[in-house]
Amino acid sequence: MKSRIPVVLLACGSFNPITNMHLRLFEVAREHLHQTGLYQVIGGIVSPVNDGYGKKDLAAARHRVAMARLALQTSDWIRVDAWESEQVQWTETVKVLRHHHGELLRARPQADTPGPSRAPSPASAGAPELKLLCGADVLKTFQTPGLWQAAHVQEIVERFGLVCVGRAGHDPEGCIAASPVLRRFRHNIHVARAPLHSEGSATAARRALRQGCCVRELLPDAVVAYIRAHQLYAGDDPGQRTGPPRSGGDAS
Repeated sequence: MKSRIPVVLLACGSFNPITNMHLRLFEVAREHLHQTGLYQVIGGIVSPVNDGYGKKDLAAARHRVAMARLALQTSDWIRVDAWESEQVQWTETVKVLRHHHGELLRARPQADTPGPSRAPSPASAGAPELKLLCGADVLKTFQTPGLWQAAHVQEIVERFGLVCVGRAGHDPEGCIAASPVLRRFRHNIHVARAPLHSEGSATAARRALRQGCCVRELLPDAVVAYIRAHQLYAGDDPGQRTGPPRSGGDAS
């Protein structure tokens, strides 16, 4: 795969809590990109949203980050990054992409940095591409009036690119066809056609936890143990946030 374009996948969202489905999104997206013959996925980043997002029943960021780290402790290519959650306020998805893109540029090998007499290579001097990873339900929200800034949507699909994993009951191709911006940059949007059912969502997991049902098929064992130890999602909790959600940064 040495001739392939290196890619890092970034997933922004509540991860409230992180689920097996979230982890599966990364695996399906990586497999899809590898099958194109053009890309090699070299890393994945889970970026839990800031507490200021205001989503109902949103557990405190410290818990969501901790659960994500537990879920990914055995992964050799996906990691958790707490930068977004540690900002003083909620941060739009496009700004999170800009941040991580800058980090990737700074982390590239010094040998790849063009010198005074050496021109940059076509592949951004060895820097990997950063693509936003999401489910088809998030792609559909691009059409929701007032939820995303049009300029942000264009920057995401034009500058970075998008990998969308299909879920049952959603039509990502229809969403793309209905949007002039998404149609224009269709070449930079990858749709992985693997059905992921909504029953595995974080919403379903929180509902099951409140009802006292078994959630081991929905959540990693380490996450289940953490939730029980900290008594999360059992009902009204001072450590959970409520309020109107903000635009541009929620995947679950």
